[in-house]
Formats: sequence, C-alpha cells, structure tokens
Amino acid sequence: MKIAIIGVGSVGSAVATAVQNTGLAHEIVLFDRDGVRARAAAEDLGHAGAFSYDIKITAASSYRVIRGSDIVIIAAGANQKPGETRTDLLHKNASVIEDIVPRVMANVDAKKVKIIVVTNPLDVMVMLAQKLSKLPASRVIGTGTMLDSARLKVILSRQLGVSTRSINAYVLGEHGDSSVVNWEAISIGGIALDDFCKQTKISLPQTKRKTIEHRVRGAAYEIIRGRGATWDGIGAAVADLLHAIVNDEKRILTTSVVDGVGKSAVAMSMPRIVGENGVIMNLHTKLSKTESADLRKSSKIIRKNFDLI
Repeated sequence: MKIAIIGVGSVGSAVATAVQNTGLAHEIVLFDRDGVRARAAAEDLGHAGAFSYDIKITAASSYRVIRGSDIVIIAAGANQKPGETRTDLLHKNASVIEDIVPRVMANVDAKKVKIIVVTNPLDVMVMLAQKLSKLPASRVIGTGTMLDSARLKVILSRQLGVSTRSINAYVLGEHGDSSVVNWEAISIGGIALDDFCKQTKISLPQTKRKTIEHRVRGAAYEIIRGRGATWDGIGAAVADLLHAIVNDEKRILTTSVVDGVGKSAVAMSMPRIVGENGVIMNLHTKLSKTESADLRKSSKIIRKNFDLI
C-alpha cells in the first residue's frame, strides 16, 4: 500500500505520523512544494519509524514521485487562524485544490486511486476535488464530521461516566458551524440515550444539550486559540478512515462524499459504510423534525459556498 500525503505543514505532518503508526503502508510519500520541508519531514518520520514500523518514507517536490499511490491524502492549504471560520478559507484553499487535483490525477491510476480530503472548508473542497478529478464520488472522501463525532463522544463520556467505545453518536452535515448533533439516534451500549439517563439518574436537559452542541462546534476554535492549529485529532481521524478502507472493514463512519446530481449535489457528512472501494453505501439515520430542518439548512450553506467558487 503506497500512500501519498500532499502538504506537510502541521496538519499534514500529524496525518503522516498517524498514517505511519497504523502500519498499513509499505511506502509513504510526503509531498510539499517546499522540497526542504518535505525532506526534513521525511527524515524526521523515518527516524520515528525505527521505534515502530519499517516503512519506506519518501520526500517529494515533484508529483511524479506519487506514481503508484493507492491513496492520496490532501492536507495542503491554509489553516484556520484565531478568529477565522473554516468558510473564511474558501477562496484561498479552492485555489490550492484547483492546483493540486489535476497534477495528482496526471500521476495516479484513475481506475483504483482513492482521494482523502482534509483541507477546509472540508465539504466544499470534497465537491471541488470530485469535480476536478472526475472520480466516482465514492472514491473522493472527506473526513467530514468524524472528528466532530469523536468530540461529541468524548464530551458525552465525561457527562455520562462511560467509555467512548460504548457511545454511538453522530454529528451530521457540515464540518463547520452548521453541523447537526443527531440526538435522536444516540445510544449508550445499545440503550437509547433518554432511557440510559433514566436508568442512571443522570440529567441531560435541553439546556445542557445545547451547551454540548456549542462545545462540539467550538472545539476547534478553542484549540486554535490555545495552540495555533488543530492536528492530532484530524490525524487520528484519517488513520481510522484508512483502517476502514485498507482492511475492508465495512464500518459506518460519518464521512463526507458528494451525493445527488446537478444543482442538488452536495457533500456533507452522513453515516456511510466504508470499505476497500471507498464509500459503499449512504445510510439514513433517525432524525427529529428540528434535526431534519437543521440538516437541510446545513446542506444549503455548503451548496451556496460551493457555488461561490
């Protein structure tokens, strides 16, 4: 398995470390326009490999080096700065994707390659990458709200006193400010959330749920204020997605892929079965009326932003 990572800034480097630690690749190509940065990142990661997996780490500043890649991860682009929203990066990163994707496609096998998009605003960049690559939507996959869903699980774990592994909870829609917490479908060890709260005598009223939603949506902003960028969480999300693809796990993840045709087409996160061919099936979860309405609003925001570029 040859995996190429495009862009080795703070996010790309964290993704590279997470990918290496999966042990799923026989070669990782670190591409960056800055050849010095690419070589330094490859050297550093190669040293780390002495403590984990024996993987070939290749530095590249030419797209020719990514030839033969089974999976290409696009992590290039401007990161959010304190006070910025993901949408503020729209035009800046659209130009980055418009430059990268045609160059990637000129050097990979379009019949088998899968592209994983990390660049923000995530859903719009997935739509743009899929349009430019002309690949089936199932093989241009954004990490979507995988990280948002993880953040929700962590917060609920602390509130409810149970492991995140016992919590089935999804954040849907945009990987951004219009994301939707799917309260209606949350379960704890197979027990509906409300029933779990009754049995454990834990109070989770609407006011507290709104606070949790705010914390999930604001988590990235809080981290950016404290350390300048978020990278560990997204690295872990990419690694988890790789496991599902490479091992053909057919696991349900809230990835973002283009769904629909024409002007109704939009990329946003919903529960999807993921395996070796990418997204195998789109699923529909139980939603309250409010959640359904909020999800439609989220979809319209993503589509509007895509139309701007």
